[in-house]
Amino acid sequence: MRQLFISKLQVNEQEYEYCDLKKVAEYFHADLKKIPYSVRVVLENVVRNAKSEEELKTIVEKVLNWEKNVGAEVAFYPSRILLQDYTGVPCVVDLASMRDAAVTLGLKESEINPEIPVDLVIDHSVQIDMAGESTAMARNTALEFERNMERYQMLKWSQKEFSNLRVVPPDTGIIHQINIEYLSPMVTEKKGEAPFLQPDSVFGTDSHTTMINGLGVLGWGVGGIEAEACMLGEPSVFPMPEVIGVHLTNRMPAGVVATDLALKVTQVLRENHVVGKFVEYFGDGYESLSLADRATIANMAPEYGSTCGYCPPDEETLHYLELTGRNKVDIEKTAAYLKANHLFYQKNDSVTYTKVIELDLSELTTNLSGPKRPQDLVPMDQLSMAFEHAIVSPMGNHGFGLPKEELDREHAFELDGKKEVLKTGDVLIAAITSCTNTSNPAVLFGAALVAKKAVEKGLTVSPKVKTSFAPGSQAVTRYLESSGLIPYLEKVGFHIVAYGCTTCIGNSGPLKPEMEAALKESNLVTGAVLSGNRNFESRIHPQIKANYLGSPLLVIAYALAGSLRKNLAVDPVGVNANGEKVYLKDIWPTTEEIDEQVRKYVTSESYRAAYTEVSTGNQRWNDISVATSHTYNWDEASTYIANPPYFDDLTAGKTTAVELNQMRVLAKLGDSVTTDHISPAGTIGANSPAGSYLQEHGVAPKDFNSYGTRRGNHHVMVRGTLANTRLHNELADGKEGGFTRYLPNGEIMSIYDASCLYRNNGTGLVILAGKDYGMGSSRDWAAKGVKLLGVRVVIAESYERIHRSNLVMMGVLPLEYLPNQTAATLGLTGEEEYSVAMPAQPKVKEVVTVTAKRADGTKLEFQAVARFDSEADIRYYQNDGILPMILKEKSQTLC
Repeated sequence: MRQLFISKLQVNEQEYEYCDLKKVAEYFHADLKKIPYSVRVVLENVVRNAKSEEELKTIVEKVLNWEKNVGAEVAFYPSRILLQDYTGVPCVVDLASMRDAAVTLGLKESEINPEIPVDLVIDHSVQIDMAGESTAMARNTALEFERNMERYQMLKWSQKEFSNLRVVPPDTGIIHQINIEYLSPMVTEKKGEAPFLQPDSVFGTDSHTTMINGLGVLGWGVGGIEAEACMLGEPSVFPMPEVIGVHLTNRMPAGVVATDLALKVTQVLRENHVVGKFVEYFGDGYESLSLADRATIANMAPEYGSTCGYCPPDEETLHYLELTGRNKVDIEKTAAYLKANHLFYQKNDSVTYTKVIELDLSELTTNLSGPKRPQDLVPMDQLSMAFEHAIVSPMGNHGFGLPKEELDREHAFELDGKKEVLKTGDVLIAAITSCTNTSNPAVLFGAALVAKKAVEKGLTVSPKVKTSFAPGSQAVTRYLESSGLIPYLEKVGFHIVAYGCTTCIGNSGPLKPEMEAALKESNLVTGAVLSGNRNFESRIHPQIKANYLGSPLLVIAYALAGSLRKNLAVDPVGVNANGEKVYLKDIWPTTEEIDEQVRKYVTSESYRAAYTEVSTGNQRWNDISVATSHTYNWDEASTYIANPPYFDDLTAGKTTAVELNQMRVLAKLGDSVTTDHISPAGTIGANSPAGSYLQEHGVAPKDFNSYGTRRGNHHVMVRGTLANTRLHNELADGKEGGFTRYLPNGEIMSIYDASCLYRNNGTGLVILAGKDYGMGSSRDWAAKGVKLLGVRVVIAESYERIHRSNLVMMGVLPLEYLPNQTAATLGLTGEEEYSVAMPAQPKVKEVVTVTAKRADGTKLEFQAVARFDSEADIRYYQNDGILPMILKEKSQTLC
């Protein structure tokens, strides 16, 4: 039957075949023009990958009639997988461990090998140890290799031993920028009698994989466990989503940039509850956006909660392919295929959406977001007032719970031999960082022009501010160098410190020792301003409490201002040596000035030169040598890489049924608990369980590196799970951080230590949580860590999409309270013993009974929904996770 839908396409004397969506729609009596473009990509995928005629009919009718089938199970096979090193190292470790287990089960090593192309970009390991000087990048990259050699040796081995795995070496750029500028073919070509064309699609282990949707390539972030399964030939099974259309009208006002739009979109879409839904942009305002602007708003999809923010390809897309140095023949092939297969944007298509949200670009203003979440929009002219209000607001997402007197507190100290005063609201980090903006030449030229005008006006940056610039690709440096603007950036402290993801993921590095000491002594609420996409508590720097997202232009403006308490709409940014007040309007470039720079200096030559030696350009990487062996030689002494225990029971022949009786609560948490709160991230405290473990194994605190770099060692990571310094666990009697009450004796201790005691007496564990549990980055360790702590069940009011999926894939049961029920309404304190009546053969979204036994022996029964969103979820859970399930399938021992 599938052959009925195959058509031929002639491009430059080459004949191709493809799955013709028009033929599919006609056969099933559907109107293709009404179907969202993102759903058309899903349709092509399911038709091409259907395993039988019956499956083909069933799945096609579901997708074609997607509005009536929201929630129906869809099996999607991505064209390729994208990894960064934080999430990629544990993926590779798991695959290496899986190879060991496969051999033990009598399989060949080659049974465990990626079956589709996998790209791993090393971009998350570099830290900003040095900033504000010309030698910063050389020093930072040298330290990066010193700290991460064990990890890099494993990645080099993986590149050599696993087929279909390509590694982009360190110091090349940010994963998403490299993906959109270089890695994505947009249309892939499969070999056959006639080459077969299909849309590129990509799943990545970084939540901001969604940036590729700006190029018209469907993709989103998944957990590392799910990515590994897709590598090994499993589909990603997800419920058919609602599709929200965002109708963009008019054009952005002069002086407003893509970051302002992205932050506004994040606020509006969060308010419209698009979690787990597809978002698709259209309208005359959409057509006016550059591809870099589209990529900026697509990147922020995890912040507004949707699965993707899809930007249908059009002429601007083809122009971008040409600009970034793609092959002319490939561009012609791409254009011909997209147009022939109705995947090319047509303004007259009468697309039907679940709901349409209107956004008038002409009404945008200059924006920031913070102080703790990216969806909390603050117009620039209201920031100083909003910050002061946050100081006195109750502790939570919007406040710090401090008295009004806190606004007037100061702390005198010495810095570089001079007297300084630290004040509430001082900006201590100003960072042009992250894929959100460093893919966008317009905002980078805007920032460079702000720097130029500031230098010309005689402004300088206070030594209290740590300034940094981490471009997303080397192309950025090439076009900024061509323009002659880099010296101005450097004069206000924004030297290039690295090519990679830095401040936005907590790799901001230390402040000067005097600053760190002053912060510790004073405990003042100070701030960071960064051009990133994440600003959760403790993420940017453990001692900086107020973090605001803004455009690169605003990053420089606030670095110059030095305080969040200045209203830059009316207050001077600074005063020069002549005593002249300089205002933001004096240094803010016009849209015409920015556009002129982009036209002159952003060329295809910049991109081609940046990627000419992408695989071989880093000599340190080239010099790494590894042993030849089809299985990995584990070093028992390594504190970076260790063989995880996920397959121990399987290789030992055990099939342990998970008991869900007499469980105790490890943590009782509130709303908006992020994967930053759950998963180990950032710096490792010397007195933390992970710090103690490292010191016991001969690692000095100065060599701890970060949790992100140690994701390949489960001993470190399990000790850092739920250890965030800003975690608010109601069972910790008010003690902030990774602490809990060990319920049998009431002692307050670290969550890790309590989990060990529970494990020793065979007690399973539960986490109670509020709304949006697991929001944020798609960190697989947020699920792996709780699994290794002994957590068997999470009960929450709602889940972020990726984390719910990750829990199931690790064999942890995610339960959801019924509507209008919460821990509070049920009277749950977290001190009860919990049991769950789980059927042997549960159904999708089965309602189960939970029993909470109080200390006095009385019992409370309530119902909750088992968040199995597909039949595949049930299979994963019943086999103790997706990786054991795949190994069982390969060894034919599936339960």
